[in-house]
Amino acid sequence: MTVSSPDREFATDVVRRLRAAGFTALFAGGCVRDLLLNRPAKDYDVATTATPEEVRKLFGHRRTLAVGASFGVIIVLGPKEAQGLQPLGFLQVEVATFRREGEYSDGRRPDRVEFCSPAEDARRRDFTINGMFYDPIDSRVLDYVGGEQDLRAGVIRAIGDPHDRMREDKLRMLRAVRFAATLDFQLDPTTFAAVQEMAEQLTVVSAERIAQELKRMLVDVHRRRAMKLCLEAGLLDVIFPELTKPADGIGGSLDQSFHLLHLLPAPRFELALAAFLHTLPAEPTVREVCLRLKLSNDEKDRTMWLVEHQDEFRTAPEFTLARLKRALSHPNADDQLQLLQAKLLAEGADLHPALFCREFLAKTPPVIINPPPLITGDDLIRLGLKPGPQFKLLLDQIRDSQLNGEIATREAAIELAQKEL
Repeated sequence: MTVSSPDREFATDVVRRLRAAGFTALFAGGCVRDLLLNRPAKDYDVATTATPEEVRKLFGHRRTLAVGASFGVIIVLGPKEAQGLQPLGFLQVEVATFRREGEYSDGRRPDRVEFCSPAEDARRRDFTINGMFYDPIDSRVLDYVGGEQDLRAGVIRAIGDPHDRMREDKLRMLRAVRFAATLDFQLDPTTFAAVQEMAEQLTVVSAERIAQELKRMLVDVHRRRAMKLCLEAGLLDVIFPELTKPADGIGGSLDQSFHLLHLLPAPRFELALAAFLHTLPAEPTVREVCLRLKLSNDEKDRTMWLVEHQDEFRTAPEFTLARLKRALSHPNADDQLQLLQAKLLAEGADLHPALFCREFLAKTPPVIINPPPLITGDDLIRLGLKPGPQFKLLLDQIRDSQLNGEIATREAAIELAQKEL
Protein backbone atom coordinates (compact mmCIF):
# COMPACT_ATOMS: atom_id res chain seq x y z
CA MET A 1 0.00 0.00 0.00
CA THR A 2 2.71 2.42 -1.08
CA VAL A 3 0.48 4.50 -3.37
CA SER A 4 0.55 8.18 -2.38
CA SER A 5 -0.91 11.29 -3.97
CA PRO A 6 -2.26 14.73 -3.03
CA ASP A 7 -5.75 13.22 -3.15
CA ARG A 8 -4.85 10.53 -0.64
CA GLU A 9 -3.06 12.97 1.64
CA PHE A 10 -6.08 15.29 1.66
CA ALA A 11 -8.49 12.39 2.27
CA THR A 12 -6.30 11.24 5.16
CA ASP A 13 -6.43 14.75 6.62
CA VAL A 14 -10.24 14.67 6.36
CA VAL A 15 -10.26 11.39 8.31
CA ARG A 16 -7.87 12.85 10.87
CA ARG A 17 -10.06 15.91 11.46
CA LEU A 18 -13.21 13.80 11.80
CA ARG A 19 -11.43 11.55 14.30
CA ALA A 20 -10.21 14.55 16.30
CA ALA A 21 -13.81 15.73 16.54
CA GLY A 22 -14.83 12.39 18.07
CA PHE A 23 -16.23 10.62 15.02
CA THR A 24 -15.33 7.31 13.40
CA ALA A 25 -13.96 7.87 9.89
CA LEU A 26 -12.51 5.44 7.33
CA PHE A 27 -11.64 5.21 3.64
CA ALA A 28 -14.45 3.35 1.87
CA GLY A 29 -15.31 1.65 -1.40
CA GLY A 30 -13.24 1.49 -4.55
CA CYS A 31 -10.25 3.39 -3.20
CA VAL A 32 -9.69 0.63 -0.61
CA ARG A 33 -9.75 -1.99 -3.36
CA ASP A 34 -7.27 0.01 -5.41
CA LEU A 35 -4.97 0.60 -2.45
CA LEU A 36 -4.87 -3.14 -1.69
CA LEU A 37 -4.04 -3.77 -5.36
CA ASN A 38 -1.34 -1.05 -5.28
CA ARG A 39 -3.19 0.80 -8.01
CA PRO A 40 -3.76 4.57 -8.14
CA ALA A 41 -7.26 5.33 -6.88
CA LYS A 42 -9.53 7.37 -9.15
CA ASP A 43 -10.87 9.19 -6.08
CA TYR A 44 -11.08 8.77 -2.33
CA ASP A 45 -14.32 8.34 -0.38
CA VAL A 46 -14.64 8.62 3.38
CA ALA A 47 -17.35 6.97 5.48
CA THR A 48 -18.07 8.35 8.93
CA THR A 49 -20.43 8.33 11.89
CA ALA A 50 -20.79 12.11 11.53
CA THR A 51 -24.10 13.25 10.04
CA PRO A 52 -24.11 15.56 7.01
CA GLU A 53 -24.90 18.53 9.26
CA GLU A 54 -21.98 17.66 11.54
CA VAL A 55 -19.63 17.31 8.56
CA ARG A 56 -20.61 20.75 7.24
CA LYS A 57 -20.25 22.30 10.68
CA LEU A 58 -16.78 20.78 11.13
CA PHE A 59 -15.36 21.79 7.74
CA GLY A 60 -17.44 24.92 7.17
CA HIS A 61 -20.12 25.69 4.61
CA ARG A 62 -17.64 27.41 2.30
CA ARG A 63 -15.50 24.27 2.12
CA THR A 64 -18.36 21.79 1.64
CA LEU A 65 -21.04 21.02 -0.94
CA ALA A 66 -24.32 19.38 0.06
CA VAL A 67 -24.63 17.51 -3.24
CA GLY A 68 -26.28 14.44 -1.67
CA ALA A 69 -27.16 15.45 1.84
CA SER A 70 -30.49 13.60 1.70
CA PHE A 71 -28.48 10.41 1.16
CA GLY A 72 -25.90 11.32 3.78
CA VAL A 73 -23.27 12.58 1.32
CA ILE A 74 -21.23 15.79 1.56
CA ILE A 75 -18.33 16.91 -0.66
CA VAL A 76 -15.41 18.39 1.31
CA LEU A 77 -13.19 20.73 -0.72
CA GLY A 78 -9.45 20.98 -0.29
CA PRO A 79 -7.35 24.08 0.44
CA LYS A 80 -7.00 26.92 -2.05
CA GLU A 81 -3.44 25.94 -2.94
CA ALA A 82 -4.88 22.72 -4.41
CA GLN A 83 -6.80 24.65 -7.07
CA GLY A 84 -6.71 23.21 -10.56
CA LEU A 85 -6.47 19.57 -9.49
CA GLN A 86 -10.19 18.82 -9.79
CA PRO A 87 -13.02 20.06 -12.05
CA LEU A 88 -14.29 22.43 -9.36
CA GLY A 89 -10.78 23.84 -8.87
CA PHE A 90 -10.11 22.00 -5.60
CA LEU A 91 -9.22 18.58 -4.32
CA GLN A 92 -12.46 16.89 -3.32
CA VAL A 93 -13.37 14.08 -0.97
CA GLU A 94 -16.84 12.58 -0.76
CA VAL A 95 -17.78 12.12 2.90
CA ALA A 96 -20.77 9.83 3.53
CA THR A 97 -22.44 8.90 6.77
CA PHE A 98 -22.56 5.13 7.39
CA ARG A 99 -26.02 4.15 6.15
CA ARG A 100 -28.40 1.34 5.29
CA GLU A 101 -30.89 1.78 2.49
CA GLY A 102 -34.57 1.08 1.92
CA GLU A 103 -36.26 -0.16 -1.24
CA TYR A 104 -35.03 0.89 -4.69
CA SER A 105 -38.37 1.44 -6.43
CA ASP A 106 -36.72 3.04 -9.48
CA GLY A 107 -33.93 0.47 -9.78
CA ARG A 108 -31.33 3.15 -9.20
CA ARG A 109 -31.65 5.07 -5.91
CA PRO A 110 -32.95 4.05 -2.49
CA ASP A 111 -36.32 5.47 -1.44
CA ARG A 112 -34.89 6.27 1.99
CA VAL A 113 -31.68 5.89 4.00
CA GLU A 114 -31.02 5.33 7.71
CA PHE A 115 -27.73 5.98 9.44
CA CYS A 116 -26.11 2.85 10.84
CA SER A 117 -22.90 1.04 11.83
CA PRO A 118 -19.91 0.37 9.52
CA ALA A 119 -20.81 -3.34 9.31
CA GLU A 120 -24.36 -2.56 8.19
CA ASP A 121 -23.06 0.00 5.71
CA ALA A 122 -20.72 -2.57 4.17
CA ARG A 123 -23.57 -5.03 3.58
CA ARG A 124 -25.56 -2.56 1.44
CA ARG A 125 -22.68 -2.11 -1.06
CA ASP A 126 -22.45 -3.88 -4.42
CA PHE A 127 -19.48 -6.28 -4.51
CA THR A 128 -17.26 -7.67 -1.77
CA ILE A 129 -14.11 -6.10 -3.19
CA ASN A 130 -15.85 -2.70 -2.97
CA GLY A 131 -17.27 -3.27 0.51
CA MET A 132 -14.12 -2.91 2.60
CA PHE A 133 -12.98 0.00 4.78
CA TYR A 134 -9.44 1.17 5.45
CA ASP A 135 -8.07 3.07 8.40
CA PRO A 136 -5.36 5.37 6.96
CA ILE A 137 -4.19 6.43 10.43
CA ASP A 138 -3.57 2.93 11.82
CA SER A 139 -3.00 1.33 8.38
CA ARG A 140 -5.52 -1.51 8.80
CA VAL A 141 -8.36 -2.98 6.75
CA LEU A 142 -11.85 -3.48 8.16
CA ASP A 143 -13.59 -6.20 6.17
CA TYR A 144 -17.12 -7.32 7.08
CA VAL A 145 -17.98 -8.98 3.75
CA GLY A 146 -15.02 -11.17 2.73
CA GLY A 147 -13.58 -8.63 0.30
CA GLU A 148 -9.92 -9.33 1.10
CA GLN A 149 -10.34 -13.03 0.38
CA ASP A 150 -12.11 -12.37 -2.93
CA LEU A 151 -9.50 -9.79 -3.87
CA ARG A 152 -6.72 -12.34 -3.31
CA ALA A 153 -8.67 -14.99 -5.24
CA GLY A 154 -9.51 -12.60 -8.08
CA VAL A 155 -13.29 -12.98 -7.80
CA ILE A 156 -16.12 -10.51 -8.34
CA ARG A 157 -18.90 -11.51 -5.94
CA ALA A 158 -22.06 -9.63 -5.00
CA ILE A 159 -22.55 -8.94 -1.31
CA GLY A 160 -25.39 -11.10 0.02
CA ASP A 161 -28.03 -12.23 -2.47
CA PRO A 162 -26.89 -11.06 -5.94
CA HIS A 163 -30.51 -10.76 -7.11
CA ASP A 164 -31.16 -8.24 -4.32
CA ARG A 165 -28.05 -6.23 -5.24
CA MET A 166 -29.00 -6.15 -8.95
CA ARG A 167 -32.62 -5.25 -8.19
CA GLU A 168 -31.44 -2.27 -6.14
CA ASP A 169 -29.42 -0.87 -9.04
CA LYS A 170 -29.66 -2.60 -12.41
CA LEU A 171 -26.43 -0.96 -13.58
CA ARG A 172 -24.61 -3.29 -11.18
CA MET A 173 -25.02 -6.02 -13.79
CA LEU A 174 -22.84 -4.07 -16.20
CA ARG A 175 -20.47 -3.04 -13.41
CA ALA A 176 -19.97 -6.69 -12.46
CA VAL A 177 -18.79 -7.38 -16.00
CA ARG A 178 -16.58 -4.28 -16.07
CA PHE A 179 -14.83 -5.12 -12.82
CA ALA A 180 -14.28 -8.74 -13.88
CA ALA A 181 -12.82 -7.65 -17.23
CA THR A 182 -10.74 -4.62 -16.26
CA LEU A 183 -9.29 -6.31 -13.16
CA ASP A 184 -8.89 -9.60 -15.06
CA PHE A 185 -10.91 -11.37 -12.34
CA GLN A 186 -13.46 -14.16 -12.55
CA LEU A 187 -17.17 -13.61 -11.98
CA ASP A 188 -18.58 -15.62 -9.08
CA PRO A 189 -20.94 -18.19 -10.70
CA THR A 190 -23.91 -17.24 -8.51
CA THR A 191 -23.42 -13.55 -9.26
CA PHE A 192 -23.01 -14.27 -12.97
CA ALA A 193 -26.17 -16.41 -13.01
CA ALA A 194 -28.13 -13.54 -11.43
CA VAL A 195 -26.89 -11.17 -14.14
CA GLN A 196 -27.94 -13.61 -16.87
CA GLU A 197 -31.38 -14.03 -15.34
CA MET A 198 -31.96 -10.28 -14.99
CA ALA A 199 -30.09 -8.95 -18.05
CA GLU A 200 -33.23 -7.73 -19.84
CA GLN A 201 -33.93 -5.39 -16.92
CA LEU A 202 -30.91 -3.27 -17.91
CA THR A 203 -33.38 -1.33 -20.07
CA VAL A 204 -34.54 0.62 -17.00
CA VAL A 205 -31.05 2.15 -16.60
CA SER A 206 -30.46 5.54 -18.21
CA ALA A 207 -28.55 5.57 -21.48
CA GLU A 208 -25.97 7.95 -20.03
CA ARG A 209 -25.04 5.53 -17.22
CA ILE A 210 -24.78 2.60 -19.63
CA ALA A 211 -22.60 4.66 -21.97
CA GLN A 212 -20.29 5.62 -19.11
CA GLU A 213 -19.70 1.95 -18.27
CA LEU A 214 -19.13 1.16 -21.96
CA LYS A 215 -16.53 3.91 -22.22
CA ARG A 216 -14.58 2.49 -19.29
CA MET A 217 -14.67 -1.00 -20.76
CA LEU A 218 -13.86 -0.13 -24.37
CA VAL A 219 -10.74 1.91 -23.58
CA ASP A 220 -9.38 -0.74 -21.20
CA VAL A 221 -6.75 -3.24 -22.32
CA HIS A 222 -9.24 -6.06 -21.57
CA ARG A 223 -11.91 -4.58 -23.85
CA ARG A 224 -12.42 -7.79 -25.84
CA ARG A 225 -13.08 -9.84 -22.69
CA ALA A 226 -15.47 -7.19 -21.41
CA MET A 227 -17.60 -7.36 -24.55
CA LYS A 228 -17.50 -11.16 -24.60
CA LEU A 229 -18.68 -11.25 -20.99
CA CYS A 230 -21.49 -8.86 -21.93
CA LEU A 231 -22.50 -11.27 -24.68
CA GLU A 232 -22.39 -14.32 -22.39
CA ALA A 233 -24.38 -12.46 -19.73
CA GLY A 234 -27.08 -11.40 -22.19
CA LEU A 235 -26.31 -7.71 -21.70
CA LEU A 236 -25.14 -7.20 -25.28
CA ASP A 237 -28.64 -8.11 -26.51
CA VAL A 238 -29.91 -5.04 -24.66
CA ILE A 239 -27.09 -2.63 -25.53
CA PHE A 240 -26.38 -3.61 -29.15
CA PRO A 241 -29.30 -5.67 -30.49
CA GLU A 242 -28.19 -4.67 -34.01
CA LEU A 243 -25.14 -6.91 -33.55
CA THR A 244 -26.66 -9.84 -31.69
CA LYS A 245 -30.01 -9.93 -33.53
CA PRO A 246 -29.24 -8.42 -36.93
CA ALA A 247 -32.14 -7.58 -39.24
CA ASP A 248 -32.05 -8.41 -42.95
CA GLY A 249 -28.64 -10.03 -42.57
CA ILE A 250 -26.99 -6.73 -41.58
CA GLY A 251 -24.74 -7.06 -38.56
CA GLY A 252 -21.87 -9.25 -39.58
CA SER A 253 -19.80 -11.51 -37.38
CA LEU A 254 -19.37 -10.65 -33.72
CA ASP A 255 -16.15 -12.66 -33.80
CA GLN A 256 -14.72 -10.08 -36.21
CA SER A 257 -15.66 -7.26 -33.85
CA PHE A 258 -14.16 -9.03 -30.83
CA HIS A 259 -10.94 -9.67 -32.77
CA LEU A 260 -10.63 -6.04 -33.85
CA LEU A 261 -10.97 -4.86 -30.26
CA HIS A 262 -8.07 -7.12 -29.33
CA LEU A 263 -5.87 -5.77 -32.12
CA LEU A 264 -6.39 -2.07 -31.40
CA PRO A 265 -3.53 -0.54 -29.38
CA ALA A 266 -4.91 1.70 -26.60
CA PRO A 267 -7.78 3.24 -28.59
CA ARG A 268 -9.92 6.12 -27.46
CA PHE A 269 -13.60 5.37 -26.98
CA GLU A 270 -14.87 6.44 -30.42
CA LEU A 271 -12.31 4.29 -32.23
CA ALA A 272 -13.07 1.23 -30.10
CA LEU A 273 -16.81 1.74 -30.59
CA ALA A 274 -16.35 2.15 -34.36
CA ALA A 275 -14.29 -1.06 -34.47
CA PHE A 276 -16.98 -2.94 -32.57
CA LEU A 277 -19.74 -1.58 -34.84
CA HIS A 278 -17.70 -1.69 -38.06
CA THR A 279 -19.98 -4.24 -39.77
CA LEU A 280 -23.00 -1.94 -39.44
CA PRO A 281 -23.84 0.87 -41.89
CA ALA A 282 -22.93 4.32 -40.58
CA GLU A 283 -26.32 5.58 -41.79
CA PRO A 284 -28.73 4.95 -40.29
CA THR A 285 -27.66 2.16 -37.92
CA VAL A 286 -24.54 3.48 -36.21
CA ARG A 287 -26.20 6.88 -35.91
CA GLU A 288 -29.19 5.26 -34.21
CA VAL A 289 -26.92 3.39 -31.77
CA CYS A 290 -25.09 6.59 -30.84
CA LEU A 291 -28.33 8.50 -30.39
CA ARG A 292 -29.78 5.71 -28.26
CA LEU A 293 -26.71 5.85 -26.00
CA LYS A 294 -27.05 9.65 -25.89
CA LEU A 295 -23.44 10.20 -26.88
CA SER A 296 -22.28 13.75 -27.48
CA ASN A 297 -22.49 15.09 -31.01
CA ASP A 298 -18.70 14.97 -31.25
CA GLU A 299 -18.59 11.31 -30.14
CA LYS A 300 -21.41 10.40 -32.52
CA ASP A 301 -19.90 12.21 -35.51
CA ARG A 302 -16.41 10.77 -34.95
CA THR A 303 -17.73 7.21 -34.54
CA MET A 304 -19.91 7.45 -37.64
CA TRP A 305 -17.09 8.98 -39.69
CA LEU A 306 -14.69 6.19 -38.74
CA VAL A 307 -17.20 3.50 -39.69
CA GLU A 308 -17.97 5.23 -42.98
CA HIS A 309 -14.30 5.79 -43.91
CA GLN A 310 -12.78 2.66 -42.36
CA ASP A 311 -11.45 1.28 -45.68
CA GLU A 312 -10.48 4.53 -47.41
CA PHE A 313 -6.73 4.06 -46.93
CA ARG A 314 -6.73 0.58 -48.50
CA THR A 315 -5.86 2.20 -51.84
CA ALA A 316 -3.69 4.98 -50.37
CA PRO A 317 -0.60 4.09 -52.48
CA GLU A 318 -2.70 4.92 -55.56
CA PHE A 319 -3.87 8.32 -54.29
CA THR A 320 -2.73 11.53 -55.92
CA LEU A 321 -0.40 13.50 -53.67
CA ALA A 322 -3.14 16.04 -53.00
CA ARG A 323 -5.69 13.41 -52.02
CA LEU A 324 -3.17 11.65 -49.76
CA LYS A 325 -2.28 14.89 -47.99
CA ARG A 326 -5.93 15.84 -47.56
CA ALA A 327 -6.77 12.44 -46.10
CA LEU A 328 -3.80 12.34 -43.74
CA SER A 329 -4.48 15.85 -42.44
CA HIS A 330 -8.01 14.93 -41.33
CA PRO A 331 -8.42 15.13 -37.52
CA ASN A 332 -9.45 11.45 -37.38
CA ALA A 333 -6.71 10.16 -39.68
CA ASP A 334 -4.68 8.46 -36.95
CA ASP A 335 -7.73 6.56 -35.65
CA GLN A 336 -8.64 5.75 -39.24
CA LEU A 337 -5.20 4.24 -39.81
CA GLN A 338 -5.35 2.27 -36.57
CA LEU A 339 -8.68 0.79 -37.58
CA LEU A 340 -7.45 -0.15 -41.06
CA GLN A 341 -4.27 -1.72 -39.69
CA ALA A 342 -6.29 -3.80 -37.21
CA LYS A 343 -8.59 -4.94 -40.02
CA LEU A 344 -5.66 -5.90 -42.27
CA LEU A 345 -4.11 -7.88 -39.41
CA ALA A 346 -7.42 -9.62 -38.72
CA GLU A 347 -7.74 -10.53 -42.39
CA GLY A 348 -4.14 -11.70 -42.69
CA ALA A 349 -3.79 -9.16 -45.51
CA ASP A 350 -0.78 -7.15 -46.65
CA LEU A 351 -0.13 -4.22 -44.31
CA HIS A 352 1.41 -2.15 -47.10
CA PRO A 353 -1.40 0.47 -47.35
CA ALA A 354 -1.20 1.32 -43.65
CA LEU A 355 2.61 1.20 -43.57
CA PHE A 356 2.76 3.39 -46.69
CA CYS A 357 0.72 6.07 -44.90
CA ARG A 358 2.76 5.77 -41.69
CA GLU A 359 6.01 6.13 -43.63
CA PHE A 360 4.70 9.18 -45.49
CA LEU A 361 3.69 10.81 -42.19
CA ALA A 362 7.08 10.04 -40.66
CA LYS A 363 9.03 11.53 -43.58
CA THR A 364 6.83 14.54 -44.38
CA PRO A 365 6.65 17.59 -42.08
CA PRO A 366 3.11 18.64 -41.06
CA VAL A 367 3.54 22.00 -42.76
CA ILE A 368 4.07 20.16 -46.05
CA ILE A 369 1.10 17.84 -45.53
CA ASN A 370 -1.26 20.64 -44.54
CA PRO A 371 0.22 24.02 -45.51
CA PRO A 372 -1.74 27.27 -45.12
CA PRO A 373 -3.92 27.93 -48.21
CA LEU A 374 -2.35 30.25 -50.77
CA ILE A 375 -5.56 32.19 -51.42
CA THR A 376 -9.03 32.55 -49.91
CA GLY A 377 -12.54 33.37 -51.07
CA ASP A 378 -11.83 37.06 -50.46
CA ASP A 379 -9.12 36.88 -53.11
CA LEU A 380 -11.57 35.41 -55.60
CA ILE A 381 -14.05 38.21 -54.90
CA ARG A 382 -11.33 40.78 -55.58
CA LEU A 383 -10.71 39.00 -58.88
CA GLY A 384 -14.35 39.62 -59.80
CA LEU A 385 -15.92 36.23 -59.00
CA LYS A 386 -19.30 36.38 -57.30
CA PRO A 387 -19.85 34.03 -54.33
CA GLY A 388 -21.50 30.76 -55.36
CA PRO A 389 -20.87 27.08 -56.13
CA GLN A 390 -17.88 27.98 -58.31
CA PHE A 391 -16.06 29.28 -55.23
CA LYS A 392 -15.52 25.89 -53.65
CA LEU A 393 -14.69 24.20 -56.95
CA LEU A 394 -12.06 26.78 -57.81
CA LEU A 395 -10.57 26.89 -54.30
CA ASP A 396 -10.37 23.09 -54.24
CA GLN A 397 -8.65 23.07 -57.63
CA ILE A 398 -6.09 25.61 -56.47
CA ARG A 399 -5.60 23.74 -53.19
CA ASP A 400 -4.99 20.48 -55.07
CA SER A 401 -2.40 22.19 -57.26
CA GLN A 402 -0.69 23.48 -54.11
CA LEU A 403 -0.73 20.06 -52.41
CA ASN A 404 0.50 18.36 -55.59
CA GLY A 405 3.50 20.73 -55.59
CA GLU A 406 2.48 22.41 -58.85
CA ILE A 407 2.27 25.90 -57.31
CA ALA A 408 3.88 27.27 -54.16
CA THR A 409 3.20 31.02 -54.01
CA ARG A 410 0.24 33.33 -53.66
CA GLU A 411 1.10 34.90 -57.01
CA ALA A 412 1.01 31.52 -58.74
CA ALA A 413 -2.33 30.73 -57.10
CA ILE A 414 -3.83 34.03 -58.30
CA GLU A 415 -2.46 33.44 -61.78
CA LEU A 416 -4.07 29.97 -61.85
CA ALA A 417 -7.38 31.45 -60.64
CA GLN A 418 -7.31 34.12 -63.35
CA LYS A 419 -6.59 31.47 -65.95
CA GLU A 420 -9.54 29.35 -64.83
CA LEU A 421 -11.81 32.38 -64.67
